[in-house]
Amino acid sequence: MKLANKKIAVLLEEGFEDLEFWVTVMRLREEGAEVTILGLKAGKTVHGKVALPATSDKAYADVKPDDFDGLVVPGGWAPDKMRRYDEVKDFVRGMYEQGKIIGLICHAGLVGISAGIIPQGSRTTGSLGIKDDLVNAGAVFVDEPAFRDGQLVWGRVVADIPDFCRELVKALATE
Repeated sequence: MKLANKKIAVLLEEGFEDLEFWVTVMRLREEGAEVTILGLKAGKTVHGKVALPATSDKAYADVKPDDFDGLVVPGGWAPDKMRRYDEVKDFVRGMYEQGKIIGLICHAGLVGISAGIIPQGSRTTGSLGIKDDLVNAGAVFVDEPAFRDGQLVWGRVVADIPDFCRELVKALATE
């Protein structure tokens, strides 16, 4: 198992992209990672875009970057909601400042933009719906399924989840 002894946080909010959340969580657990689901409140159940439920283990405000080795932000409509919470932006920024791997897929780049972790000129991808947002934040949008740029692992859309998970596991295993 490539991720044994790794602690990974996954952000959760109403309207998450079901497959980007669940497949990634299952893949990380399959590799031996201890996955903690973070939401607005501990024990709160929310629903994805196609109504699959997920329940947070802990609240965003109750954790700190030191608690984890990596972070995943799934896409869907949830990133546009999560980016409004100071505790999410502070946590994501803290993870980035500590040099930890952060996986962003689909619309998750919105959280990265609001947290201020997208370096000028860096390569990014995601849903075409956020291309302008990433470019306006100073990034270069690349139409590729998945890749790593520094400590950020990028995935484009649901169809690219296998590529995203491969890149994410590889990045987390080497850090």
